[in-house]
Amino acid sequence: MNKQEKNQMIEALDGMLNDNNNFYLADISGLTAEENSALRRLCFKRDVSLQVVKNTLLKKALEKNNADFSELYDVLVGNTSIMQAEAGNAPAKVIKEFRKKNDKPLLKAAHIEESLYIGDENLSALADLKSKDELIGDIITLLQSPAKNVISSLQSGGNKLSGIVKALEERTN
Repeated sequence: MNKQEKNQMIEALDGMLNDNNNFYLADISGLTAEENSALRRLCFKRDVSLQVVKNTLLKKALEKNNADFSELYDVLVGNTSIMQAEAGNAPAKVIKEFRKKNDKPLLKAAHIEESLYIGDENLSALADLKSKDELIGDIITLLQSPAKNVISSLQSGGNKLSGIVKALEERTN
């Protein structure tokens, strides 16, 4: 890889970091070719992109970026892959699902929205995070619930009220 190709790769990585609020750094070393293919297929099914990168190029892209990624520099050793998806929890779910049958990938670090999570011990918490769409759905459900209760009460109360009015009317006649 010549200097121009390296600069293009750094630019591409920097663009990815700017465009994507969610990315994971994982170690997939030690996987056989068959396991690696299975991981890539699972990522494809779950809309997660997986890209193996050189640590030096990734570090230069992180340094170049406007955000402060200095905490990630220490995890840039050994094999590093970037996993990214729209949903912040998607790569964690893929890793967790794949590790039911394999020892890898190991989570090195994750950047979700503006928070950094360093270390494999954060994997379960990250997998349990709700995505933005799931949170919006929960909020809409919560907001609709009181309105549904009021309408239901009015409808059932309206029937009782009309029955009472009819009974009073019949008494007066």
